[in-house]
Amino acid sequence: MDGLDVREQEAQVSGSTASEVGFDEELDGAALMEQFLSDPEHDYTAIKYGDVMDGIITRIDRDELLVDIGSKAEGIVPTKEYSSLSAEEKDELHVGDHILVFVVQPENQEGYPVVSIDRARQEKSWRRLQEQHEAGEIIEAEVTNYNKGGLLVSLDGVRGFVPASQVSEIRGGDESSKQADMARLIGTSLPLKVIEINRHRNRLILSERQAVQERRDEMKEQLIKDLHEGEVRTGRVSSICDFGAFVDIGGADGLVHLSELSWSRVRHPSEVLKVGEEVQVYVLGINADEKKIALSIKRTQPEPWSRVAESYEVGQLVKGTVTQLANFGAFARIEDGIEGLIHVSELADERIQHPKQVVQEGQELILRIIRIDPQRRRMGLSLRRALDTPDAELQAVFGDDILEERDALARRVRASLEAEGLLGTAGAPAAEGGTEAPAAEPVDETAAAQAAGEEQVAAFEERRRRAEEAAQRRQQRQRGGHQDRHQDKGQSFQDEGMSAMAMAFAMAGADADLIAEADENAKAAKSEDESPSETVAPASEASKEEPVSEKDAAQDTVDENGSDE
Repeated sequence: MDGLDVREQEAQVSGSTASEVGFDEELDGAALMEQFLSDPEHDYTAIKYGDVMDGIITRIDRDELLVDIGSKAEGIVPTKEYSSLSAEEKDELHVGDHILVFVVQPENQEGYPVVSIDRARQEKSWRRLQEQHEAGEIIEAEVTNYNKGGLLVSLDGVRGFVPASQVSEIRGGDESSKQADMARLIGTSLPLKVIEINRHRNRLILSERQAVQERRDEMKEQLIKDLHEGEVRTGRVSSICDFGAFVDIGGADGLVHLSELSWSRVRHPSEVLKVGEEVQVYVLGINADEKKIALSIKRTQPEPWSRVAESYEVGQLVKGTVTQLANFGAFARIEDGIEGLIHVSELADERIQHPKQVVQEGQELILRIIRIDPQRRRMGLSLRRALDTPDAELQAVFGDDILEERDALARRVRASLEAEGLLGTAGAPAAEGGTEAPAAEPVDETAAAQAAGEEQVAAFEERRRRAEEAAQRRQQRQRGGHQDRHQDKGQSFQDEGMSAMAMAFAMAGADADLIAEADENAKAAKSEDESPSETVAPASEASKEEPVSEKDAAQDTVDENGSDE
């Protein structure tokens, strides 16, 4: 009895222990399941159309890719959804690689999500392009094709359009030339800036001109910081206009004014330069506020007048070309940068009212040097004395052929004088009784005429000096093909009471002193009752008749009355 009770008690105890162990195991399993479900790493991701997700390639088939995107089923990437990948990029895909995908369909008929690599790349590109547009960044893109309106570029799956008007390398003209330029750009990379972006309309417009201009502006700012006056740099002529030439010196264009192109007289920059030509330029001035650079080409070359004393002497015979006519004489260039003045009294033995009665611009003459002043950059020349030179002296200087040339020149001069009715007008008429007039009288008249001419030349030289100083102070004209007519800072004038001559000087950009002088000369000339000299016109009249010639001559370095008295 007692033994049975003991076995029953042991059985009861062992049964209760087993049930407790099973219960504990059930509790542990439930806790593990709860812990597993509560872990976010094991959560399934709820996906929807348009989501851009990072996935892991789990399988690569011929027609599709399988990608683990964290949902209850793997995402399928059909072949057409990664067609933007190149053959090299497709070969580089391996199982386990991370890749960005775009959810096209959360679940197909078989329960699998359909995702796209192409659209993911586009979406990523759109977002990046939006950020670049807002930041104003410049991007690089390859030209893939073109249409009638412009170029087509590819930006990581996003197709952009660059209008032909926004591409600097597409020239204007007929349609065939534009098409040829666009075809030539296929395969090239262009700097671009986004000017319009609309994701919903799939619209992306870009500009190469703006990108290039911004880069040039940045380069120009840096160049202006590094540039110093007096430097000599190598540049390339970028454009030519009436008042000068623009030269690119490494990201920035500087202006070479017409007066700084050459030591000799230049009427238009195209006479000495052409677009694309490489030149050496001297930095004249820098305006950091207006971002303007003034350059000079002639100052990179030796100043011609510095060697005049070594190359020429008084009495020497030379050849010269008439460059300009003035009331008091004709300017002739004997070499680049060196011009002399043939006074009206030195053109012929006859009494001349204006040089055009004897010579004309562009005509080549045989001349004799009668005065040299290197310090004042003046040289006096004589035509009549050269024509009176003995044959032997002419042949010794120029050769045997010079006699025929001298005779032809003399005939032309004689024909011009005869046409003007001036032939034989030299000297004073004979006195009564058949006696000749005293020889001193015509000499005095000539001396007086030359003295008047010297005064005009002096005034002419003073105006030239002032014009040169003013040109150095003034900022160069505005680029874009038209001359900047604004006055220097702080300069002003009133229209009321200003003469036409002064107004013309003001509109041409002259300084205040030159405007005031022109105004005074014009008013003085108007008030004078006396007639001008027969031999030399007054300085005010010369200013009124040929203001442009005086301004041009002021930029040259010669200016002499030609007298040897």
